[in-house]
Amino acid sequence: MLKYFSLSILSGLLFAISWPANGIPIFIFFAFVPLMLLEHHLTNFSQVKRKGWAVFGYSFLTFFIWNIFTTWWLFNSKNPDGSHSITAVAVPTLLNSTMMSLVFLAYHYYKKNIGTYFGLTFLVALWLCFEKFHSTWEFSWPWLSLGNAFGGWHQWVQWYDGTGVLGGTLWILLANIAAYYGYRHYQVTRKRLGLLKHLAIFLAVVLIPLSLSLVKYNQQPTHSDQQVSAVLLQPALDPYTQKYNLDSLTITDNLLRLAKDNAQKDVDLFIAPETAIPGIGGISEKGFQHSLVIHKIKEFTQTYPKSTFITGASTYRVYPDEASKTETAYQIPNTNVWVDSYNTALEITPNQPIQTYHKGKLVPGVESFPYMSVLKPILGEAMLNMGGTIASLGSDKERKVFTNPFNKAKVAPVICYESAYGEYTTEYVRNGANLLAIVTNDSWWGFSPGHKQLLALAKLRAIETRRDVVRAANSGISAHINSRGDVVDSFPYGAQGALVVKASLYEEETAYVKYGDVVFRLAMFVLGFMVVYYASMVYMASKTKKSNQHKVK
Repeated sequence: MLKYFSLSILSGLLFAISWPANGIPIFIFFAFVPLMLLEHHLTNFSQVKRKGWAVFGYSFLTFFIWNIFTTWWLFNSKNPDGSHSITAVAVPTLLNSTMMSLVFLAYHYYKKNIGTYFGLTFLVALWLCFEKFHSTWEFSWPWLSLGNAFGGWHQWVQWYDGTGVLGGTLWILLANIAAYYGYRHYQVTRKRLGLLKHLAIFLAVVLIPLSLSLVKYNQQPTHSDQQVSAVLLQPALDPYTQKYNLDSLTITDNLLRLAKDNAQKDVDLFIAPETAIPGIGGISEKGFQHSLVIHKIKEFTQTYPKSTFITGASTYRVYPDEASKTETAYQIPNTNVWVDSYNTALEITPNQPIQTYHKGKLVPGVESFPYMSVLKPILGEAMLNMGGTIASLGSDKERKVFTNPFNKAKVAPVICYESAYGEYTTEYVRNGANLLAIVTNDSWWGFSPGHKQLLALAKLRAIETRRDVVRAANSGISAHINSRGDVVDSFPYGAQGALVVKASLYEEETAYVKYGDVVFRLAMFVLGFMVVYYASMVYMASKTKKSNQHKVK
């Protein structure tokens, strides 16, 4: 029993110490191995009766350690009464750990019934499909996708421009399988030559992709002929005591002062963070022309007549009756008025219509009510009582791109949580974006690894799309990331000010932009084949059993 606990905890710690922002990802290449050895010994040599439950329990411990050690900072989120939110960390940790454990349990049963080789292949295919699913459903939480482990060591995964993060997940799984199988082979044979052979295979699995990546890294250009100047604004407003308590005009005045104090003569883009203009209730999208906030920004841009101002804002749209509302609109109590609220990116350009983009990937429980039609009648106000929401923000179905008449920048307005999604971000590029502008507010978690991990994910988005990233964060870290994932310049967390950068524009599309998650589609094909194969084996076994029983009679 103690041995099993030790192996389970060791696996969890290996995952945890591999993780950004300060982890060393070399350990993730064998983080599964202790857990896989545990499963093998428990299945074949243990006297435990309910082995399936035991495998689930020990794997849950592993994945719980990984989750809690790497995303504990969610606890820094605060409830409306100012207390720290246990729910914010408990729900994703327990849900994620449970789902990972179910994947490993499925591997246990498949391996037990079909054999080791098929079982290991099944684990690879199922885990890849699980990660893809976990990035698409309404409880989406892709933070701990295995391929994200290299966010802090981006030089290792330059081939993400062909495979995306799932390519990194596949790499990690194959390395773990090579390490596990090599160790098991040595356990059985005790032959040093065999051990050296499998060690060579493990090193080849790790070092060949790594070497290719380093070659690509050194070949990738660090800038292009087409460049734009950008001022990344960092107002550093406390989201709990300032950001949503100050009036929008005061916030706008302070934001424009930062812009004026840091702007140089020729500025192409001013970029302010997510909900930089929160306001009380937000800005009506039908009344942009009457908004004093919009008027102030337009007046400011007259000073820089060839610039455009991109900012996050809270906006809303009113519907006069139920017949005209959208599915995400909520009713104002005791009225027949319906409202859609949005987390919005605005592009404000002199003498041009205002362009809007509504955040499409919403944070579950905070900005969206997952599966609301099913769960709301069950949960009622319980979601709100746990610090969540009882409605969902409106969103855009298409990834919009901001353009302007003054330069060649075609800007992808990526809003905060959206930057955690690889294939999702490629939609901006397929729609023409040649620059990624991430507007974000990472201040909810304070001085913790949270904002550093999200910055690390932005580096992976730069590699996948081969686009420069200009990142404006409320409290930081605002940064300029080049197309190979290097942080060219940054502004420290917690400081108020601005970062002035020169960002390159690229037009070519990477293979990942063109074809998306091919690794997932291949995994889906393999998984489908293996499920059909297993079902046919069960069917043939039952037929044989019936035939034998008939002969006996």
